[in-house]
Amino acid sequence: MSLNPHVLKAVEFLRSRSALRPSIGVILGSGLGDFPKMLSKRTSISYIDIPHFHDVGVAGHQGQLDFGILEGIPLVIQNGRFHYYEGYPMDEITFPTRVMAALGIKTLLVTNAAGGINQKYNPGDFMIIKDHINLMGTSPLRGPIPQDGSVRFVDLTFAYDRDCNNIIEKVAHSLQYQIHEGVYVGVHGPNYETPAEIRAYRTLGADAVGMSTIPEVIVANQLQLRVCGISCITNMAAGIHNERLDHLAVIQTASRVKENFIKLLERVISLLPQ
Repeated sequence: MSLNPHVLKAVEFLRSRSALRPSIGVILGSGLGDFPKMLSKRTSISYIDIPHFHDVGVAGHQGQLDFGILEGIPLVIQNGRFHYYEGYPMDEITFPTRVMAALGIKTLLVTNAAGGINQKYNPGDFMIIKDHINLMGTSPLRGPIPQDGSVRFVDLTFAYDRDCNNIIEKVAHSLQYQIHEGVYVGVHGPNYETPAEIRAYRTLGADAVGMSTIPEVIVANQLQLRVCGISCITNMAAGIHNERLDHLAVIQTASRVKENFIKLLERVISLLPQ
């Protein structure tokens, strides 16, 4: 398989900075930037130093790749992500996913902050992503036929690995955390949704809404990685509590449950297949 030359250049640079060969990749959502402090033998590399990466422009995202060991497992952590609403094309948003796959990961754990649509949810709850609805208006696979041997028409029937999701559920219950399993709907933002849109998403079967994650999950499935995902419900979506929404409240809730989220991630990662 011949890799994209931009991916190869990024991988070559990263291997010059870290000898670690990660088996699991993690994408951190808003407010989780402290998680890499759990790593031993940690190497942090700023996005602005990595070929073909961008700096991040959203509060709550650190903007670096972290390499290190957790519970004996070699990890690479995307500490902050790029978003479609920032104006980046999908291939640039998902570029770090392709780089992590080229570095050798076999399992990808994605996290995000999401608005709760399911009225049984509360801010601070966690949700295992069992499926998603892509309302971002495009796909990261759009474009020329892949030249690297990867599949063009990617099957997403099992986009989120059932065994990995079972691990998340068991760990959350052992920690006595409130966790749900639901469907994540991805929109491109950056505006929050209207109450009418939230009612429509609920009718479609969505339990939570956010502005990320789906592009990376699609590409990870194309690259035949195991994928699992956890949303932190940082707010209830528009119209549910008749309150105005703002990003500061999202960051505040993420900060409030950060320690629980980090503990959940730490224990889940120790049990994930490599």
